[in-house]
Amino acid sequence: MKDARRSFLKQSSLGLLGALTIPSVFNELPAITLPKQDDKIDPQNEKYWTLVRQQFPLQKDWAYLNNGTMGPSPYPVIEAVHKGMMEGDVYGNYGGWENTHAKIAQFVGANEDEIALTHNVTDGINIACWGIPLKKGDEVILTTHEHVGNAFPWLNRQKLHGIKIKVFTPASTAAETLERIQALYTKKTKAIAVPHIPCTIGQILPVKEICAWAKEKGIFSLIDGAHGPGMLLLDLHQMGCDAYASCCHKWMLGPKGTGFLYIRKDFQETLQTYFVGGGSDNGKWNMATDPIKSGAYANNAHRYYGGTQGLGLYKGVDAAIAFIDNIGMENIYNRINYLGKYTQDNLMALGDKIEMLTPTEQNSRCAINGFRIKGFDFSKFYAKCAEQKIRIRMVAENEINCVRISTHIYNNTNEIERFIEIVKKEI
Repeated sequence: MKDARRSFLKQSSLGLLGALTIPSVFNELPAITLPKQDDKIDPQNEKYWTLVRQQFPLQKDWAYLNNGTMGPSPYPVIEAVHKGMMEGDVYGNYGGWENTHAKIAQFVGANEDEIALTHNVTDGINIACWGIPLKKGDEVILTTHEHVGNAFPWLNRQKLHGIKIKVFTPASTAAETLERIQALYTKKTKAIAVPHIPCTIGQILPVKEICAWAKEKGIFSLIDGAHGPGMLLLDLHQMGCDAYASCCHKWMLGPKGTGFLYIRKDFQETLQTYFVGGGSDNGKWNMATDPIKSGAYANNAHRYYGGTQGLGLYKGVDAAIAFIDNIGMENIYNRINYLGKYTQDNLMALGDKIEMLTPTEQNSRCAINGFRIKGFDFSKFYAKCAEQKIRIRMVAENEINCVRISTHIYNNTNEIERFIEIVKKEI
């Protein structure tokens, strides 16, 4: 029995040693480091953007055209997550993630005390949805192009609290979209909760105008910002919204399971917080001496979340912002716009068999394109793309029944043309 035990321990030790000495993904880091760019980069400079592509651990034979669902992280982000985890595990220190507030705030045009850390967009939407004061019969405006993460919290509140949901379908122009929203307004309208960019067809809604109208009418403006940061040039103060929920794992190329909620400073006394813990307080609570008066909230957005966060994950967010800044957000914006328009133009050049759902208006389109191939089932087309190692997304939500492709800085025109060839075979 003892011999068997010794043998087991020996084999276990060898197995552990083997696990510890397996080559790390970091051994595959690109040989060429991406230089910092202080100047404007031509969005069609394929030599430079190929260098950018080398910063990602993407398979060379796959065309990943689904950044709108999940943005692959570049090597510096992956490495930062690893180092951040090691920092906590080697030294046993606590905290450090709170330093990310300032970096996110600067990135999106907000103040540090207006940023709450979350795990994803859905976290932020739920904080905003449940925190605004609504009663039975109050109306909230949404779209017919919602992601479940924005739709279901409001539908749940409708079920539990008796609020009323009113919807509109975004139009092909920003002006008409705003008119459709304004037509839904009544004295019972208390909030508008719409996506900055619907996940379905990648249309940019006129959020600045929507928020200005909401303020004029005295209603809350709560924006689902899943697709804004990292794709668009953002200034949330200029946008004028009351709250903006986003994530770091899409266009920001950050770690999965990270996000943030912007809450305008003078809106924080209106938006009630429910899920609280360490950090949500003002530091003066005391259950031993005065439990009745304890429980004052932090005088910042930290009141909306509490407890331990993943240091490695938020070190990764820091690295993602640094990676974007290294290239230049304006350069990224121009490259993304170029690829989005290149995709749309090539699809529309195929003729009447293509039903383009994404608007062609310059201020209303972005890096996401939704379309249908007339007479061809969207799910079968999705399967054909997967067979040929092209990843796209089906859009079955709200019976839209189309396919969606979304391109980021690691993509190129060759991948788009490869995709277009598949489309040609089906029309």
